[in-house]
Amino acid sequence: MDSPPSLPPLNSLPPVNWDALDALVLDFARSDRLVVPPHADAADATCPSPPSSPSSCTTTATSSVPSSSSSSSSSYRSRLLILRARRALEAGDVDAALALLRAHAPAALADHRLLFHLHKQRFVELVRRGTEADRKAALDCLRTALAPCALDAYPEAYEEFKHIMLVLIYEKDDQFSPVVNEWSIKRRFELAGLLSSILRAHLRAYDPILSMTLRYLISIHKVYCMREGISSPISDLTERLLFEDRDPPVVPQECSLEAPPFDEVDVQALAHAVELTRQGAVDSLKFTKGDLYQAFQNELCRRKLDLTLLDKLVHEYCIYRGIVEGISELKCSQNNNSNNETVSECEMANNQNGDCSTSDISRDDSWSRRLRRVRSSTSEQQRRKRWRGRVDDLDYACEALLDANKHDSSSPALDMDEDNVVDQQDLVANSNTPNTRNMDDQKYEVVLEMQDLTRKGMASKVVEKISTIDPEFFPQNPILLFQLKQVEFLKLVAFGDHVAALKVASTHLGPLAANNQALLKPLKETLVTLIKPNEDVLNGVSLPVLASSLQVAMSRSLGIKEPQLMKIVRAAIHTHTEWFKLQMCKDRFEHFLKIDSLKEVDPPVGSCSMSKGHTDECGNGSSQITTCSSGKVPDEGSSPQVSSEPACDENAILKVMEFLALPRADAIQLLMQYNGNAETVIQQIFQ
Repeated sequence: MDSPPSLPPLNSLPPVNWDALDALVLDFARSDRLVVPPHADAADATCPSPPSSPSSCTTTATSSVPSSSSSSSSSYRSRLLILRARRALEAGDVDAALALLRAHAPAALADHRLLFHLHKQRFVELVRRGTEADRKAALDCLRTALAPCALDAYPEAYEEFKHIMLVLIYEKDDQFSPVVNEWSIKRRFELAGLLSSILRAHLRAYDPILSMTLRYLISIHKVYCMREGISSPISDLTERLLFEDRDPPVVPQECSLEAPPFDEVDVQALAHAVELTRQGAVDSLKFTKGDLYQAFQNELCRRKLDLTLLDKLVHEYCIYRGIVEGISELKCSQNNNSNNETVSECEMANNQNGDCSTSDISRDDSWSRRLRRVRSSTSEQQRRKRWRGRVDDLDYACEALLDANKHDSSSPALDMDEDNVVDQQDLVANSNTPNTRNMDDQKYEVVLEMQDLTRKGMASKVVEKISTIDPEFFPQNPILLFQLKQVEFLKLVAFGDHVAALKVASTHLGPLAANNQALLKPLKETLVTLIKPNEDVLNGVSLPVLASSLQVAMSRSLGIKEPQLMKIVRAAIHTHTEWFKLQMCKDRFEHFLKIDSLKEVDPPVGSCSMSKGHTDECGNGSSQITTCSSGKVPDEGSSPQVSSEPACDENAILKVMEFLALPRADAIQLLMQYNGNAETVIQQIFQ
């Protein structure tokens, strides 16, 4: 039996802007207090600024760092509150959850529907305990809390109140009792999920954008693969990362039920973006009084992610990209400023007792010597952040972060500026990794140093050092060598040294182009810069893209595996693009979730216009570099716009989608079969 078709190989998919992903990852790590930078003055020196806070309903592309940090701090505290209340309910401690709400979110208890559900569960838990004192407390709860609340919670509440009283006479182990569902432990989790949804919306305590973007992209990826009948190369990750179940939806209060009708475009966009029924989308918009983006966040955050797995993916990515310190720390040489001395000291220790190195270095001594030789300093590593992991002591964290007296103080425990985090919360996982520097650390450091030098435009130095490490690297990656020499040429032209520039062209660019016909056109365009004004020569150079491609190629050459988060994003971005081609419309939420930024990739240098097949070679199969000269990914890397507009009338599309509860693409296909007439389509379906 033939295997189902699959997506194209990940390495051949359109490029992704990894700098934009860096920003999302860093925002996630900061928002959830996962990193601690070692020096206050370098907190933002080496990493891009985080995107605007997801707790805002605007779609502004950028925001100032202080306001973003303040908003992140508030969101972090609120999310801890929600988590603590959730865990209290899941454990059956309704009193603790109510105490948290009264102390830190009293306005949420104005929702009589929620209050009634909480008191119902409290009554059940008191009866469940079984002691005489608890039974008296349960009866008191009936008289003083549950009965009064049932009168004005919602129309069905009083009937539910009378039904819940049956708990007093039926045992919890009786599987045939009329209140078997009320006794079920599952009710705790349902109520905990409902409370989380309500508090999240009430406090605007939304997850970091990376978390929401992954939920959205993975959901679309799954739907696309299912619809097209193709297998996903990342299914093993996506199935573990994004759970199928969701928290219960928030229910609009009675006063919101008379909200004016919403734009059908918004209703359908929300319904299909987060897989809701039309009525579910309408209810969600009613709850937010028509705010589409707040409703979108409410619904998206109901989807559950495996945070433990996500943290691991983010940590792996941060190490790979040099956002945090490497996979191990060099304890034996903390007071040593010389890199060469550091490694020599470790090797001596290894010969004596094996404390500072692994067997990899002894097996690959030649590699070790070559890696040592090219490493210049640890200044970049010292400016990186330290990974501290997710706080495990939830009670301590909540007490520190939710103390009303400290809420507006400058206490380090409350300050979201990671440079001031108190030592008690610094949970750097030293116990999880040995305090040694092994061969992998050296490889990471060299790759990151080459990436940093490339970003600075020090192309000749990069070529020299890489050739020292691996003489076979550039023969296997000639286009990368061409692009680095292009940078060197353009810098010389910009400085007015045309003689030296021509020497680079004749010595390196010319021979490379002679061996690869695809390089002749870029070579000609490069030589044209000789007649341009010097100040304009470097305007088209995109060093970050070249640096990322070099990093991927070097990593593969050195046996460093690509982070799994990269694989997820690359595949999901591709299917997102393909999905909206099917929908024949632009994604309403891609700017809000920074998906458009992930798709925007500049060419690595000036007007390089090599074919995509050849540019893939320059990253040893990577898709880091786009080959157009316009500064953006071609149509395949962005949502379709003019060329993909449907011939059908938009109102007809919406009418078919609404009446038949169909996805947009299916509605368009039906309309095209019946000359765009929505009434005819509906009649044919219902005949």
